[in-house]
Amino acid sequence: MKRSRLLVVGLILSGLLGLIDVVTLPFGDGEHPPFAVAAAGAVLGLITLAGVVLAWRGSRAGVVAVIVTRLLSGLTAVPAFFFEGVPAEAMAAAAAGVVLTLCGVALVAPALRSHS
Repeated sequence: MKRSRLLVVGLILSGLLGLIDVVTLPFGDGEHPPFAVAAAGAVLGLITLAGVVLAWRGSRAGVVAVIVTRLLSGLTAVPAFFFEGVPAEAMAAAAAGVVLTLCGVALVAPALRSHS
């Protein structure tokens, strides 16, 4: 697998998002996001970080791990848009996270194309 500039940018972006997911757990207030969501995000963030390392080394499985975990992490933010009482700042952060996640996935996904 060739490491293109777009793949590198996507892996760095995804790695930063994964790191944010991990640090949200100890620094969150337990309410925004709820503890269960923060814990799930932290696990997904750790898997993302492992996937980034593997993908950086040329592993297609690492690329798949990054894509799957980022999409699942993005899905954990969706309830913020439908529940009442979510602060505007939390909704803005969730929206930014979803947009950045989709950008990261879009940059990483082409690495899965077959180059036969």
